[in-house]
Amino acid sequence: MGRHGQHKGEQKELGEFLRSRRARIRPADVGFASGAGPRRVPGLRREELAHLAGVSVDYYVRLEQGRNRGASDAVLNAVADALRLDQDERAHLIRLARPQEAPGEDPGAGAAGVGGLAVTRPGVQHLLDWIAAPALVMGHRMDVLAWNRSVCALITDFAALPPRERNLCRLHLLDDEIGARYPDREMIAREAVGHLRIAAGRFPQDPELWRLVGELTAHSPEFRNHWERHTVRTKSYGVKRVDHPAAGPLSLTYEITRFPQDPELSLLVYTAPPGSREEKALLTMAEEERA
Repeated sequence: MGRHGQHKGEQKELGEFLRSRRARIRPADVGFASGAGPRRVPGLRREELAHLAGVSVDYYVRLEQGRNRGASDAVLNAVADALRLDQDERAHLIRLARPQEAPGEDPGAGAAGVGGLAVTRPGVQHLLDWIAAPALVMGHRMDVLAWNRSVCALITDFAALPPRERNLCRLHLLDDEIGARYPDREMIAREAVGHLRIAAGRFPQDPELWRLVGELTAHSPEFRNHWERHTVRTKSYGVKRVDHPAAGPLSLTYEITRFPQDPELSLLVYTAPPGSREEKALLTMAEEERA
């Protein structure tokens, strides 16, 4: 994507995000009378948002159109306050309004890129091999870049998949066999969109990311619904329910952490409470995988 095309994409993302957040605020909740003329769209008008943020209407319009790339922290925080953005949404707004221009902001930063995928250091694989629990390393698009044998027993044999198909979003939302194991499909779609929206804000020039988004939007109604709503969310821990074909229903906790020197790589580890049925199931699967 050329610089001009990239800039147009950034403008579009910023404008759509701000409009989606204006639309979810009821004017009466922020002191505007509902009878102040007919409303063509739900939510706040641009002039109302500008009033709440303490900026001129023209200034806000230029911001929403992506024509004001020098907005200060004070202005962006005022807009975020007026829109009632949470921490993730506020950070996303700042990334969209002031995208990184430095060449270091590259999707392959910290790792050698091969075919659009990052390559992990040997030490990362050694770490995974030492972890008994199911664990994997993923990139900013949720591509699975490295894994241990335990996680293969839990999810799938990643080595048997073509590299392009080693992606958690694709597996959970587009692979019928694997997707059927996850009863909380709506939550999975919401979290996938939240993650990929943030990645799009950081790396709007990444063609593989936009190909993935296009594929998911075309074939997953749950993903498409949350993508159109500009869902933004980071999540570093939680609970995931899995209907495993051999172990039966499992409720697993997970933790996600980053590598300080490879910030675009994330370590995902699945665990279970000591002594629980889930822990015994994970241990059994790991033993069978090593046999």
